[in-house]
Amino acid sequence: MKTLFALLVLLAPAALAQTRPVHTFSIVARDPKTGELGVAVQSHWFAVGQIVPWAEAGVGAIATQSFVDPSYGQLGLDLLRTGKTAPEALRGLLGADASCEVRQVAMVDASGNVATFTGARDIQAAGGVASSGKQTHVGCGNVGGELSIGRDFSAQANLMSNDRIWPAMAKAYADSTGDMADRLLAALDAAQGAGGDIRGKQSAALIVVAGKSSGKRWQDEIFNLRVDDQPEPLKELRRLVALQRAYNHMNAGDLATEHNDNEGALREYSAAEQIASTTPGVPQSRYAEMIFWHAVALVNMKRVDEALPLFAKTFALEPSWRELTPRLPRAALLPDDPKLIERIVAAK
Repeated sequence: MKTLFALLVLLAPAALAQTRPVHTFSIVARDPKTGELGVAVQSHWFAVGQIVPWAEAGVGAIATQSFVDPSYGQLGLDLLRTGKTAPEALRGLLGADASCEVRQVAMVDASGNVATFTGARDIQAAGGVASSGKQTHVGCGNVGGELSIGRDFSAQANLMSNDRIWPAMAKAYADSTGDMADRLLAALDAAQGAGGDIRGKQSAALIVVAGKSSGKRWQDEIFNLRVDDQPEPLKELRRLVALQRAYNHMNAGDLATEHNDNEGALREYSAAEQIASTTPGVPQSRYAEMIFWHAVALVNMKRVDEALPLFAKTFALEPSWRELTPRLPRAALLPDDPKLIERIVAAK
């Protein structure tokens, strides 16, 4: 571990050469109950999700911003993966960065250790706070900056309209209920409500990963969402979170179908349909697919009479599903019964 840490720090000066002025507000967090790790951000900068938020299941979550160097994200995760704590990893990278005074970086590790750094030359208003943390000066680069170390979450911001932004985020996260995504959204909303970025708003992103790694990134990422260019990025991000919740249920339903668990599939598809139908701005084409697979699950449970009205609703919303239906028996997704398929296709 020490050898890898030393290597990364030696490489860091070269890796930390490219910067972009992504001034923003963000939060990194770990849920002590579930172990889930998350990071969320909003900025008046195009596609903030490309470079600010980083997360890996069982490892940690990172936000790298201000005059951002994205390599803090990759190198930070590499260091956390070796067993370094968030404060150790962040101190190591800052010590190797000759321009640390223009950075703002936050890290939380899988054990809940959190550290957030604000460089002395970040554009004001700028600052950060770690939950239950203490603040110390870090003498990196020319003039260094302030490091706050604590537990479970930190909020940080720069180029803000005022210095109430990051305390408002911390309070909103601590006081909110719901799952990790809900709490991260509450923190972002609080930042915007307190005044937000002095330039306005343009993009946002949110990542939530599992507390333990399965070795399969596509399973470990619960949410990985970006809004690249919107007049109201937080509203759009909230809509996408709701839609992702629905599709998480759809994915679970597909898995249940694969395992011939029709009851489980019906439960998951129904949950997805309920979320989609009550989320503003969800296109009918999305809703139609959820209704369709709900109906398929019912047919496979021999509840055809209940399924037919759902098929009819789907076909009314999206006629192409009527054409698709006869193709499903060959994939063993519907019974190989021509009369049944004819009955379904004729549903109105």
